[in-house]
Amino acid sequence: MKRYKAIIIDDEKNIREALSIMLAEYCPEILVAGAAASAAEGRELLNREEVDFIFLDISMPKEDGFMFLKSIPKENYGIIFVTAFEEYALKALKASAIDYLLKPVNPLELREAVTKAVQYHELRKLKAEVRDIYHESLENLQQQVHSRSGNVEKITIAEQFGFRMVKVADLMYLQADSNYTILHLSGLNKIVSTRSLGEFENILDNPTFFRIHKSTIINLNYLKGYSSYEGNFAELTDGTRLSISRRKVLEFREAVKFFSKSID
Repeated sequence: MKRYKAIIIDDEKNIREALSIMLAEYCPEILVAGAAASAAEGRELLNREEVDFIFLDISMPKEDGFMFLKSIPKENYGIIFVTAFEEYALKALKASAIDYLLKPVNPLELREAVTKAVQYHELRKLKAEVRDIYHESLENLQQQVHSRSGNVEKITIAEQFGFRMVKVADLMYLQADSNYTILHLSGLNKIVSTRSLGEFENILDNPTFFRIHKSTIINLNYLKGYSSYEGNFAELTDGTRLSISRRKVLEFREAVKFFSKSID
């Protein structure tokens, strides 16, 4: 079994100790090389140790997790945030390619996060484009967490063999395909994502997007019209006609009116 070195940076002693114990028990591939109570102590650890992963608290006094990342070559490490952040910031985390754990840390979620982090860590070693997108995703995450609007502007899409950055404004509609989601972009491009449609619904939680069917979310910016002939359909600017479930029709009409478009 291949082993990876990690450090833990968190101002809460009980979190550092509990995470060290859980990693030893549930993630034997991770060797904890040290723990730090602040960003400054974390930098000292990085100067002493060759590290693969950093388990990083976001909200710390004096210097938070993002300020710490600005001070190091962050693309050299796999970052796993350990956070108690509010919901608006969780949307940004979910929209990124960065792994995260919520406090208090659940052992099963820890195991899942480490497995995924190791997989993508090895992928970044092999592919320069994956490293570049990981770096961009970190930068984008920082911007979105501190955005006043709270809306996600870019999403890092996890594909079978890597990642892709997508502007939310370019999403025309999303369709469920078993446990995957097909993202249809303006310009007739499409991407298959390993995330479920429900995950995207949580990330795209703003009036621009509406779930017209259990298998379909549309971007109202691309809505051209509505038809009730032989069923209920949303018509998009590229000519696509998408079925609206009967129980969603009234809610859909209200959403469109709220979005300042008339379908009467």
